[in-house]
Parts: sequence; structure tokens; C-alpha cells
Amino acid sequence: MNDNYYMLLAITVASLSDCIRRKVGAIIVKNNIVVSMGYNKPPKGAKLCSEVGCVREKLNIVSGEQGDLCRAVHAEQNAILHAAKLHKDIKGATIYVTSSPCNTCAKLLIEAGITEIVYDEKYNDALADELFKEVNINCRKTN
Repeated sequence: MNDNYYMLLAITVASLSDCIRRKVGAIIVKNNIVVSMGYNKPPKGAKLCSEVGCVREKLNIVSGEQGDLCRAVHAEQNAILHAAKLHKDIKGATIYVTSSPCNTCAKLLIEAGITEIVYDEKYNDALADELFKEVNINCRKTN
């Protein structure tokens, strides 16, 4: 399999998101096998963004700032959680994500043992970029 195939899967998964501002999908791949996936969405049982509106839009928060003010669990977080629920080992895996990770997701991916991040669209988060460089994790854009 190649990057384009896995990114197409991530884009397809992102289409499941109800996010008003940015639909994000993530696919975790290990040994050329998809072991987990996730998309950004509110926690189980919480109302969808389309039902209650976007907190970030209501507060006029600029993209890339105050990421904690969002109802959604990020795609990368959901992919990690899904893998944990299924007892899947993701150490040494690659994650394909439609938008490069924020610094919160970067920290979680590092701790989860992900060794490569492949993204389609760049999300502006200098701290995430710095963390990946510090720990020698390859973070690259697809062709």
C-alpha cells in the first residue's frame, strides 16, 4: 500500500465528522495493516456540533489557538482510544491524518509510540512541529 491509499481512507473517515469548522480523519497503520481509525467528534452521549453550534465560532477563536475550547475529541485521540479499546499495539506505527496534529495530539502520539505522521493539510502549530523534531519523529506532507 502507499501513502495515497491510506490518506484516501483518512479523508473518507473525516467525512463522518460533524465538525462545523474542520473535519479531520486519522488512520493508524502498522505493518501495512490498518489497526485503528478515528475522526473528530464530541464524546459519546454529548450533542453534536451541528445541534448546539461551534463554541470556537461563537467566541471568534482563530484557527490554531485555544484548541482546548472545543467540544470534539480529536481524530488522532479517537484513533488512539479505539486502538486501546481493541488492545491493538500501535508502537512503531504510522498515522495518516488529514490535518497535521495540534500540540496536544502530538504529545499523545509521541507517548503512544507512533513513529511517523503523514498529513494532507498543514495545521499551524509550532509547538507540535518542535516536539516532533525534538523526539525525531518524521512528520511529513503527502505528495
